[in-house]
Amino acid sequence: MNDDLAALHARIDRTNELLQRMLAEVAKTPSTHAIFVDAGYLYAAAGRLVAGTEDRRAFDLDAEGLIDALIDRARTVFADSRLLRVYWYDGARRRIHTAEQQSIAELPDVKVRLGNLNANNQQKGVDSLIRSDLESLARYRAISDAALLGGDEDLVSAVEAAQGYGARVHLWGIEAPEGRNQAEPLLWEVDSQRTLDLDFFKPYVSRRTAPAYEPAGGRPTREDVRFVGAQIAAKWLVSRGRETMMELLSGHPYLPGSVDQDLLVEAEGLLQYSLRGQADLRRALRDGFWDHLQAQY
Repeated sequence: MNDDLAALHARIDRTNELLQRMLAEVAKTPSTHAIFVDAGYLYAAAGRLVAGTEDRRAFDLDAEGLIDALIDRARTVFADSRLLRVYWYDGARRRIHTAEQQSIAELPDVKVRLGNLNANNQQKGVDSLIRSDLESLARYRAISDAALLGGDEDLVSAVEAAQGYGARVHLWGIEAPEGRNQAEPLLWEVDSQRTLDLDFFKPYVSRRTAPAYEPAGGRPTREDVRFVGAQIAAKWLVSRGRETMMELLSGHPYLPGSVDQDLLVEAEGLLQYSLRGQADLRRALRDGFWDHLQAQY
């Protein structure tokens, strides 16, 4: 009898030891988050808030700058977590990328997923794509937290599916000039809610008026803009100091939002040309900036 009791205690001790090891490993595993953007909601709500219209043809959206701002915000919210990627859900005729969607798809750490766009310009299949990704990533423990920028009631099932596998879903919304632009059942189901306000979106949304003025030389080439990016990097090395610039390299390929805006404003001044809403030129500017910095270290 004593031998049986001793054996039982030994098994309990071994089980406790295994549990302690497992908990120690879990504690060392970094949390991971992903950002899920319903582009239909984003364009409609941000367009209404900043430009006074939901018509995409009436305003420009700097998607690249906005995605960087969302990544920066997520870094603040999920301070002890790493980014898996940004998922960008939009509609397109026959699911063929538009030029703008293609430029977004080429961004680092961004995955564009396309639903269909019907004759009335309504997205079809986007909600099911969000649910599929959220559920799959949660099931395989690829993410612990999901930031969902959307407002459709159809997303409730996606939230429930992810939560069923232990992921936390955080709903991000866009300030509404009046009333609400997110379904109440969706607000009830999520783990937390945040609202991004007018000041957050102002730098990235601009209403189209007359055709943009182009200087006599016309639109600069990518190489022109890339050269300007390198020029600014060289200037900042002198004025801001090598240590400060080395700190930026640790975050490559992302620039903090304030630094990115400084780079944009200074480049536009040198070029005498607006780079707002021109993702290819913005990317060339950053490429030139990073290339010069990396060549110095």
